[in-house]
Amino acid sequence: MRRTAMRTTAVVRWPVRWLSLCLFLFVAACAPAPTPSAITPTASGPAQLAAIAGYHGHTSTVFAVAWSPDGTRIASGGNDNTVQVWDASIGHLLVKYTGHAGTVYTLAWSPDGRRIASGSDDSTVQVWDAKSGQLLLTYSGHSAGVRALAWSPDGTCIVSGGNDNTIQIWNVTSRQRLITYTGHLGSIWAVAWSPDGASIASGGNDSTMQVWDAKSGHRLLTSIGHTAPVRAAAWSPDGTRLASASQDGIVQVWDAASGQHLLTYRGQTAPIWAVAWSPTGVCLASATGNTSDEHPRETVQVWIAVTGHLLMSYPILSSTAYADGTLSMAWSPDGKHLASGGADTIVHFWNAPSLCRR
Repeated sequence: MRRTAMRTTAVVRWPVRWLSLCLFLFVAACAPAPTPSAITPTASGPAQLAAIAGYHGHTSTVFAVAWSPDGTRIASGGNDNTVQVWDASIGHLLVKYTGHAGTVYTLAWSPDGRRIASGSDDSTVQVWDAKSGQLLLTYSGHSAGVRALAWSPDGTCIVSGGNDNTIQIWNVTSRQRLITYTGHLGSIWAVAWSPDGASIASGGNDSTMQVWDAKSGHRLLTSIGHTAPVRAAAWSPDGTRLASASQDGIVQVWDAASGQHLLTYRGQTAPIWAVAWSPTGVCLASATGNTSDEHPRETVQVWIAVTGHLLMSYPILSSTAYADGTLSMAWSPDGKHLASGGADTIVHFWNAPSLCRR
C-alpha cells in the first residue's frame, strides 16, 4: 500500500510542475516590462532547465557558431584553426575543416545550405562544401585578418570585413571584388546583409554602426550611440530594425530607415560580443564577452524585443575568471533552440523560451 501511494503522488506532482513552469512563462511574458536600465539578470527558475547539451570537439576558444538553413546542422569555428560541423539533433561531428592557417573568427552558411564560408586570421575567406569539406575557393583580398562575413540573400556574393579596416563585397563565382567600403576608422568586427539584399550594416573598433548601399557603397546611416567597439550587428527578420552589441555592455536597437534610436538593453554587466534576433522577431538574444573578477559569470540572455523585458538568462557554469566568456551565439531557424560558443571550448545547445518560437 505504501509503494502504491508513493507512485500516485509522483504522478500527480509531474503535471503540477509543468503547469507551474507554464504559468511562470505566461506571467513573465504578460507582466509590465521594467525599463531596460532597471532589469537585473537572473539565472533562477526556467534558466536551470534550459541547457540541453554541450558539443566537445574544439581544443580552444570558439569564436563563431551558425545554424544551417534547414536547422539540421551547426557549424563552429575557433582558435584551433578549425571549423567543425555537427549534427544538431545528436551532437555527432560530421565534418572537420582544417584549411585555415589561423584562428577562425567568423563563418556563415550559404542560403542553400550547401556551402560554408569561413574567415580567418590568415587573411583569407575560404568557401567549402558543407558535406565533404572540400575547398571550393579562396578569397585573398584582405591584407589582414578577416573578422566578419555574411552571404547575400541570393547567395551570389559575400561581404567580408577585417583588421585592414576595409569591408569588401565579392562575387562567389568569379571571385571578382565588386566594392571596397572604407567608411570605418578601425578594424571591422560585424557585417550583416539586410533581408532584402539592398543594404549592409557594419560595426567595428571606431564604436560606430554604419549602414550603406550594397550596390554603390554609398553610406546611408551612421549610428554613434556606443562608447566602445561594436562587436555584433543584426537585422530584424522584417528588415525594419537593427540591433548592435558593444564592448560598452549594452545592446541598442535602431530604426533601419531613419537611424532613430528605439531601445537600449542594459541587463548585461560585461562586454557583449554577440546579438541575434529570433526568427519571428519577437525576441532578441545577446551574449557576454570577457569575464573577470568583476564579471565572474558569462551568460546568454533573451529579451522581448519591443520592450526590453528580460525573459531568460542562461548561465554557463564552466566560466572561469579571466576567460573570454561567450563570444558567439545563434538561433535555430525554427526558433526553438540557441547555440553558443566561447572560451570554454564547448558549443552549448539551449532550449529557447516558447514565446520566441515559430
